[in-house]
This record gives sequence, C-alpha cells and structure tokens, in this order.
Amino acid sequence: MATILIVDDTRENLAILNSLLSPAHRVRAVDSGRRALQAAVSPPRPDLILLDVIMPGMDGYEVIRHLQANPETADIPVIFITALERGEEEEHGLALGAMDYITKPIRPAIVNARVNTHLELKAARDRLLADNRSLSEEIDQIQDISIRALARLAEIRDPETGNHLRRTQGYVRTLAIALRSHPRFAGFLTPHNIEIFVKSAPLHDIGKIGIKDEILLKPGRLTADEWTIMKTHSRLGYEALRQAESEAEKSIEFLSMAKDIAHYHHEKWDGSGYPEGLAGDAIPIAARLMALADVFDALVNPRIYKGAFTLEKALRIIHDGRGSHFDPDVVDAFFACQEEFVRIAARHADRELGRTLNPTG
Repeated sequence: MATILIVDDTRENLAILNSLLSPAHRVRAVDSGRRALQAAVSPPRPDLILLDVIMPGMDGYEVIRHLQANPETADIPVIFITALERGEEEEHGLALGAMDYITKPIRPAIVNARVNTHLELKAARDRLLADNRSLSEEIDQIQDISIRALARLAEIRDPETGNHLRRTQGYVRTLAIALRSHPRFAGFLTPHNIEIFVKSAPLHDIGKIGIKDEILLKPGRLTADEWTIMKTHSRLGYEALRQAESEAEKSIEFLSMAKDIAHYHHEKWDGSGYPEGLAGDAIPIAARLMALADVFDALVNPRIYKGAFTLEKALRIIHDGRGSHFDPDVVDAFFACQEEFVRIAARHADRELGRTLNPTG
C-alpha cells in the first residue's frame, strides 16, 4: 500500500482528499509547510505528496524547494493542488520540480487518475533503480573476481609470495584509513578512492608475468644484468594495464589507479627508486602507500632469495627508510597502527609466521 502525504491549510480539503484516497492508500495529512517537511522525512515515508500551493507562512513553492534540496526527499514526486489557473504559475511549479498539477475544485476522477499514474511511475522507477543496483553489484563482483584472477597469474609465477596479495590489501587499507584525515592525503583518500585503491592493490606485481623463471625464481642474489631485467616488471605491469584501459569503451577507475600502483610502487621518496626516479610528492599517493606495504611484507616473510626477518629488524628498516625510501608521513602512520599490520600478517600467514614476527627471534 502506497503512502500519500496531503498538505493543505484548509481542513475541508484535507477531509475530502483523505476520504477519496484512504480506501486504496495509506494517507497522512498535515496543515502547514513546516509540518510537511517534518512528515516527509518521518516513517512511513510518503511515496507521493499532494501539496497545496497557497498556504500561510511557507507556501507550496517554498516547501518543494526544501524537498528538492534534501537528498532524503528529493526523489518523492509532488503534485501541486491549486485554485490558480494561470499558465505561468503552472510552469513555475513544474520548473521547481513538481510532477503534475491538480486544480480546485477537486474532481475525484481527476485526482484518482493523476495519483495512480504517478504512483505507478514511481514504482517503475524504484524497480529500475533496484535492478540497476543489483546489476552494479554483480558487475562489481565480476570485476573483483577478474582482478583476483589477474593477480593470481603473477602470484602463481612466484609461489613464495603465498598470501602476499591478501596481506598487502589489508596493509594498504589500514594505511589509507589512518591517513584519510591528514591534510596531505585527505583530498585523495576519500571513502570511494580507498575502496578503488584496495581493489587495485593486488595488481601491483602483475608485470612479473613477463619476467623469465630463471630470474624470477632464482634462489640466490641476482646479477646486475638480471636485476635490470627484474626491474622491468613495473613497466611491464603498467603497459599491460594501460593497454587494457585503452581497449575499454569507457574509463575504468580501478585500472587507472592500478596503473599508478604497478608503475610506481618501487619509487623512493628521495628519488633513488625505479623506473622513473620520481621523488617526493611526484610519486602518486597510492604507490607511496603500496611501497611501504610491499616492503613490510617482504621483510617479515621468507622469500626464495632470503629468510624472514624478525619484526624488530623489519621495524628498524622501515624506520631507517623514513624520508629516504618512504614518505615520512606514511611511515608515521605505519608506526601508529603497526599492531594492526602484525594482526593482518598473522591472519594471512603462509607458514611459521608466529616465529617470523617474534620481536627478538
């Protein structure tokens, strides 16, 4: 049953409309513009508002301005009820957002027809919005699965990394939340951008797919030439994502951010990183956060070329990298929430992580 809010300062009109509409609908009636605004946001929310134009204090035009300005009520259709017959008055009301006009004296057949038409239109619109939300959620799920599948291609090539993707996703979310109100980061780290960032993070090493096994899986120290080749994975990842983005029919946010992460997460604050040698704020924020998350995870977990470091040693390396390897404010945020990093590492441990994170072991 639809809820209809009737707004009229004349009790007789309220009684007539209530009697006409209440057999088929839930009717709420108020006698002023102020009460109308209160009723519009209180349960049960109206599906349709019949609004008198000429009322003392706050007239119908002012009421609809307030309704349209409030996100909670902007989508409620409004039908003006008026004794005015001048065309310019009707045009004015429609320009303010009214869906229709009913003129006085009230004619039951006209009122029922207009009310039913607009309730049907609203129901159809609500169904469409619900279907769009469902479709959007389905697309998001497909997108998440596709990202995970792509990231797993790189992870499979490098089995030592195990749950690296889950851990680094947790780390970057933790850092982003810690920095979201910081003046240097607040403009970028909006709730929406944080979700896109976290979604994109698993693609940071996608370029490793292009590195030969004898280099990627070498159990010892890389030669200078091998290291030069290994470093190309950041550019390979960027190019793969750039190509995917160029073939899309419209801009895809996560690909744009994933490009920055893949390309620049090995840059260093002092400009000594690769592939571009960017320094300071020239390095994208997402890449700066990813850089610390990636290094921390590599330090406290075993790799084919090294054993796991103790937590104490890992923390010392991160601290020593403040202002050289890492953005100083990102390091400060890390130490402010380092216990959460440890919990994430333990939750998604590959093996013997409890020993790995022993501060003195």
